[in-house]
Amino acid sequence: MLSIRKALARAALVLCCAAPGGLAQAAAPYHVGIVTGTVSQSEDEVRAAEAMIKEYGDVKNGGMIQHLTFPNNFNAEQETTISQLVSLANDPLMKAIIMNQAVPGTTEGFRRIREMRPDIKLLCAVPYEDPLVISKVADLIMRNDFVSAGYRIIWASKQLGCKTFVHISFPRHMSVEPLTRRRMIMEQACKDLGVKFVFETAPDPLSDVGVVGAQQYLLENVPKWVKKYGKDTSFYATNDAHTEPLIRQIVQYGGVMVEASLPSPLLGFPGALGIDLKAEQGNFPAIMKKIEQVVIAKGAAGRLGTWSYSFQYSDTVGLVQHAMNVIEGKSKMTNMQDIFKAFAKYTPNVKWGGSVYIDGTTGVRVPNFVMLLQDTYIFGRGYIHSADVVVPEKYLRISSGLKKKA
Repeated sequence: MLSIRKALARAALVLCCAAPGGLAQAAAPYHVGIVTGTVSQSEDEVRAAEAMIKEYGDVKNGGMIQHLTFPNNFNAEQETTISQLVSLANDPLMKAIIMNQAVPGTTEGFRRIREMRPDIKLLCAVPYEDPLVISKVADLIMRNDFVSAGYRIIWASKQLGCKTFVHISFPRHMSVEPLTRRRMIMEQACKDLGVKFVFETAPDPLSDVGVVGAQQYLLENVPKWVKKYGKDTSFYATNDAHTEPLIRQIVQYGGVMVEASLPSPLLGFPGALGIDLKAEQGNFPAIMKKIEQVVIAKGAAGRLGTWSYSFQYSDTVGLVQHAMNVIEGKSKMTNMQDIFKAFAKYTPNVKWGGSVYIDGTTGVRVPNFVMLLQDTYIFGRGYIHSADVVVPEKYLRISSGLKKKA
């Protein structure tokens, strides 16, 4: 039997073709907007949006999906981001908007949409703004579990024999509550587990040096850090653009990377290892196998890890599917099992875990903010069962120390 969605789309298409001057967009029962970064900053999210267009069709051709991108320099161009979001609400058939990543400007954009179109479902992933603020205007917020990851990544580093943990970031990221909170958890976990914690500053890709300059800095300095701290050092960068040069230099000079800030086999690995994954596009098991073969061949087995399915890709397609299920009355917005069901469609054989976000400063539980978790896979070694680690309660209560906005 046809799904409700496909049946409605076919009926609408018949009506559209029968009516003189009918608009192409009438072919879809409703529209879903997706806003992501560009390929240079957020390739996984872009590829996920393209996958949704392939499955459900582009709005301009009578389909259901409209994809827009926010500026690379999103911090300085928040009004552009807001305008992109609000423009989607001008479409009378728009029923849901997915923002990934939820960069600065998302909260204000969602506020304006709420005033215009309270019927539109607003979902976002990886919020850059205060969770207690953005949660007031979003129906659902999603991100990888950065709170427990702060402990689990240190635990995994210890399991891999690391004696030092180097956290690489810059002031802009350290002004973002979730990122700073994770750093504080990592620092405490290092202290408790007997790992030396080191903070190293690298250039912000949104600064004057740009992505190229920020990456060049990593290429030049990771070998120095390996020499300074030793090969039994675990490195972690908070910015996606830093990941590729970090992987490249770890392979050549030593060190460990348990996982990236937004774990994905597509983030950094293809460029750093010189792998062409066009033939494997969208096939994550095949992608993982190909990467693992190269990692082992280059002598880096047991030193590089990731999630088997890209979080950035999974949360985009998962949130789109979940929004559709909610619109069609098949799911409830904040039901954890319904969320897992939507994600499972695109990540077969992967078990998702999750929890509701609890603010570290206020202790407030945010029921519409869900954090998801996958086990970490270390190339050349396998899954390390970090998802099964029980994180002591005290780490979940650690605060970022940043002042909360009213």
